[in-house]
Amino acid sequence: MQPIPTSPLSEEITAILNSYDAPTIITNSEYIILAANKAYMQEYAENIQFGKSRCYEISHEFSVPCDQAGESCPLLASIESGVPQRVMHVHHTPRGREHVDVEIRPFQSPTDNSTIFMEIMRPVHLANVHSSARGLVGESPVFNKMLDLIRRVSSSNVTVLLQGESGTGKEVVARTIHDASERMGKPFVPVECSGLTETLFESELFGHEKGAFTGAHVHKIGLVESAHTGTLFLDEIGDIPLPLQVKLLRLLETHTYRKVGGLDPMHTDFRLICATHKNLSDMIEKEEFRLDLFYRISAFPIFLPGLKDRKEDLEILINSLLQRIEGGKDITVSQEAIECLKQYSFPGNVRELYNMLERASLLIDDPTIFPHHLPENVVGYIKQEQRTPCHFEEIISLQEMECQYLTQILNRFQDDKQTLAKKLGVSQRTLFRKIKECANK
Repeated sequence: MQPIPTSPLSEEITAILNSYDAPTIITNSEYIILAANKAYMQEYAENIQFGKSRCYEISHEFSVPCDQAGESCPLLASIESGVPQRVMHVHHTPRGREHVDVEIRPFQSPTDNSTIFMEIMRPVHLANVHSSARGLVGESPVFNKMLDLIRRVSSSNVTVLLQGESGTGKEVVARTIHDASERMGKPFVPVECSGLTETLFESELFGHEKGAFTGAHVHKIGLVESAHTGTLFLDEIGDIPLPLQVKLLRLLETHTYRKVGGLDPMHTDFRLICATHKNLSDMIEKEEFRLDLFYRISAFPIFLPGLKDRKEDLEILINSLLQRIEGGKDITVSQEAIECLKQYSFPGNVRELYNMLERASLLIDDPTIFPHHLPENVVGYIKQEQRTPCHFEEIISLQEMECQYLTQILNRFQDDKQTLAKKLGVSQRTLFRKIKECANK
């Protein structure tokens, strides 16, 4: 193992560096590594040259600083601000690429009074940058931003509000927070709020005593009681009817409740995580959601990006989702199909991608998914002799492009030309004329 250099700088701070279990280095404002602790040396001893190697060369295998390679650079931010910085990165390690929580702390050099920087790198195992059969997968900037918030809030008991479009994986994120918390191993109880009617709300959430109402033949434990000491996940909390929000607010404020038909108040201890795809602020203005309940559940909001905003993760997600499909481990996706998927907007997000791959796995006769195995709304109508219309190898006329587009969308609106004309912004007469022109070409 290459020794830490013996210099006035390293002699004074070696003991401090080695007090950290995580890999830790000292750099200057030129990104040059001046010293390192034992944990860092065990990870990178073969590649590092003190006084010459730069941090981004070792951790990222970049030839330029992170900010010039499309990533945020906490060292640059600390140089410019003069205060500590923290960010989620993906580093190259002996175990492969991993998510790492990078913390920068500036301080004064004991040798020349210049500003130097301590960089602490803590591995984060909440997600994977490689395909995984379970859990969070991704490495795009927006994904890493979300992951950093998950890491920060997991160790606390703060109430979390997950916001984002349907299909972005809110329950997966909620379970990840639970599994990284002190309540790991305790119950994780998901509640689908959109499926709770007013008549069933109290019974499902709080339970009921035998004989409390017609049909209550047995004593029933509610979901709140099931979540005791663990995590209660209220999915689609925006769908809870307004009259029931009062009862939920009381539960959250007092952590007490009564079973239906019961007299004695019961105490419960749970971590609350909520999720919604709705804009709760708009609902508050329309008096469809209580402002006091919103403040109670939104202590720590986390936005989950849609798949259209993290296309860099698409191939990783494809390989990961295939592992969750029966027989999917032996399936590959052609580059042509991947290019088509990259151009699609994915209104249904990761859930929609999973459904596409599951459907395609049943259509293929060999272990490769091609564009024609994907839904028609992704690749459009494909003639047998025609290549996928997701890209063109030669220039075509606008009229030809228009005809190809009409051919694709007509397959979706065969029996509703009126709606199609409205969506295209033309009259039905114009639509029929264009269809006839394309048919006569």
